[in-house]
Amino acid sequence: MKCMATIRVEVVYALPAGEDASMVSVDAGATVRDAIAASGMAARHPDIDLARIGIYGKVVRPDQRLRDGDRVELYRALAMDPKEARRRRARRR
Repeated sequence: MKCMATIRVEVVYALPAGEDASMVSVDAGATVRDAIAASGMAARHPDIDLARIGIYGKVVRPDQRLRDGDRVELYRALAMDPKEARRRRARRR
């Protein structure tokens, strides 16, 4: 019987008041989608958009293969356009 190797990855979702992070073990050759499913993030945060994910700050697709030690990051939509936020701050000054 052949034993499948596993890798450990961290799955992180940024929240306004912190982050939700989980370390998961997945089979070698697993994808970002597999790690997100194993972490339970989608169940805890149904608003997650799988079009906004990355590994160490680089945007990737859900079918991206993982390497041991990767950090899968789930990004939230911006609350406000950064240019608009800058304009509002400038007006207040």
